[in-house]
Amino acid sequence: MTNTPPTSVSPERLEEFKRICKAHGLRVTPQRVEIYKTVALSKAHPNADSVYASVRRTMPNVSLDTVYRTLASLEQMGLVFRVGLASKARFDADLKEHYHFVCMECGEVYDAFPPQDEHLTVPDALKALGDIKNVNLQTSGVCTHCRKNLKK
Repeated sequence: MTNTPPTSVSPERLEEFKRICKAHGLRVTPQRVEIYKTVALSKAHPNADSVYASVRRTMPNVSLDTVYRTLASLEQMGLVFRVGLASKARFDADLKEHYHFVCMECGEVYDAFPPQDEHLTVPDALKALGDIKNVNLQTSGVCTHCRKNLKK
C-alpha cells in the first residue's frame, strides 16, 4: 500500500459536500466545489493564498475574495476548520479525529493520527458544554527541521 495522496475527492464525499451546502441554503457553484476539493486533497493544510493560486490554475477568473468568503462559509458549515497560528491561518478538510503540531518558527502544520483502535479523549468538562461534533487537538512547538536550523 502506498502513501500517495489521492488525486480526486470520492463521489461520496462530494455528495456529502453538496448536501451540506444545500442544507445551508448555498448553491453548489463550480468555484465552491473547486475550493473545497483543493483543501480536501491537500495534506499541506493550505492557507487562503495557496488555495487561490491552486484554484486559479483551473479557474483563472476566480478572485481572492471569493476564496476567502468560500473558506469562511466552508468553515461555518463544518466542512473545513482552521489550524495553525492566528497570523497564518491554514485549512484542513480531514474531519477524522487527529492531532496537529504547529511549528512556531515556520508555521508548518503536521498531522498525527491516533492508532486505529484509539480515539482522542474528550474531557467530561467539555462534553458538559454541548454536543461535540469534531475533535481536533492542536499543539505548538518547534519542528525538527527548524530545531536543526536553530542549532546551526
